[in-house]
Amino acid sequence: MHVVYPGSFDPLHNGHFDVIQRASRLFERVTVAVLENPSKRGLWLFTPQERVEIIRRAVAEARLFNVEVDSFHGLLAEYMRRLGSRVIVKGLRAVSDYENELQMAHLNRQLGNRPETLFIMAATRWSFVSSTMVKEIARYGGDVSKLVPPATAEALRAKMLAAEG
Repeated sequence: MHVVYPGSFDPLHNGHFDVIQRASRLFERVTVAVLENPSKRGLWLFTPQERVEIIRRAVAEARLFNVEVDSFHGLLAEYMRRLGSRVIVKGLRAVSDYENELQMAHLNRQLGNRPETLFIMAATRWSFVSSTMVKEIARYGGDVSKLVPPATAEALRAKMLAAEG
């Protein structure tokens, strides 16, 4: 079965990566689909292509051979139709995530090929990690190496050094 794990992944953190690893053990093929949203261009730390490359490096380092990384824009249901996949994988950290993701799952079922959404609960040790928090810590020079894969840590260091000048 081919599943799609969509998200912004700005940046990829260990909670995201835990879901990728677990999905790769459950399904034959996993596509990690990085959202491109030009209307939010100024809100992203990394470009879509940078996010794709970070995830590709992390996947390669972990030897997850059944995981591919792509980017998409527009409706997820349309992207999934093009891929021929009917299953969405989403990670959940808390009840607040569930409420939002449940609404999205219902909306996606009304569009396209009626995809099913499967939820994977975040591992307890990563349930507090968010991309927003990772970016905030990195902006203030904090060590995020325990919260993100090495590929992300390296990209964050480079991005922060470039921002300094």
